[in-house]
Amino acid sequence: MSTHRPAALIKQGINELTSAGAQSPRAEARHLLAAAADLDPAGLATTREVDDAVADRYADLIRRRAAGEPVQYLTGRAWFRKIDVQVGPGVFIPRPETEAVVHFALDQLLNLRADTGPSPVIVDLGTGSGVIAKSILSEYPGTPRMYAVERSPQALEWARRNLADTPATVVAGDMADALPQLEGKVDLVISNPPYLPAAHADELPADVLDYDPHEALFGGDDGLETIRGIVPVATRLLRPGGWLIVEHDDTQGHSAAGIISAAGRFEHVEDHPDLTGRPRFVTAIRRDDVGQ
Repeated sequence: MSTHRPAALIKQGINELTSAGAQSPRAEARHLLAAAADLDPAGLATTREVDDAVADRYADLIRRRAAGEPVQYLTGRAWFRKIDVQVGPGVFIPRPETEAVVHFALDQLLNLRADTGPSPVIVDLGTGSGVIAKSILSEYPGTPRMYAVERSPQALEWARRNLADTPATVVAGDMADALPQLEGKVDLVISNPPYLPAAHADELPADVLDYDPHEALFGGDDGLETIRGIVPVATRLLRPGGWLIVEHDDTQGHSAAGIISAAGRFEHVEDHPDLTGRPRFVTAIRRDDVGQ
């Protein structure tokens, strides 16, 4: 059995992925070799040789990536802030844009500690892989009561897997009537819903359109259908003073905020950019309905 130097394999992978048009061929080649060798990417730095079996698995992963299959599905992992989650067919792959959404949520939870103590009540609507719920639980310095709601049977399996070692409660079902026991008791509702306009589906790259589940991508013709549905759910669940945080498409900075404002149950409705400066998520505070 022959052996192979990781640096040489990575160089070959970079060349193949570059030819295929990959945006980050060096990083992708490293992650794929690490997956083939059953290592964390950092472990490659101290690995001098790999055997034929690893090289063969790596060659297959490079071939599949060059054909368009997402790196995260090939490795089975997606990195997000300080954690990683397991992903695969049937679940939406977490994107870096959502990291800014979680960062804002953590800041607000810290600001709410005087009211909530160390155990705020949080609801993640459309949790998908569970990445938002898991990220908040991993970073918040307390013991949040986290509820992660998902209706897709395929995504639910991934959420249960990723949240199995956390105190989160995974709830199967439609958000419209989920969690009646929490009405008026929730401190923060957060969601990364499907928000891409279905009318623009043909503009998406193949590795998104062909692999991410469409129900996690598209929010109706204008992309705002699910956000419209979130507003009455958040109105029902949130206590006065509780926060709503919803991610949206970078073309929806005004329209998403307008939907929330028009409901008449929220104040301080504001839109926020992601790490690239593009409009990315809207926030609002539940008003007190007394006297209305």
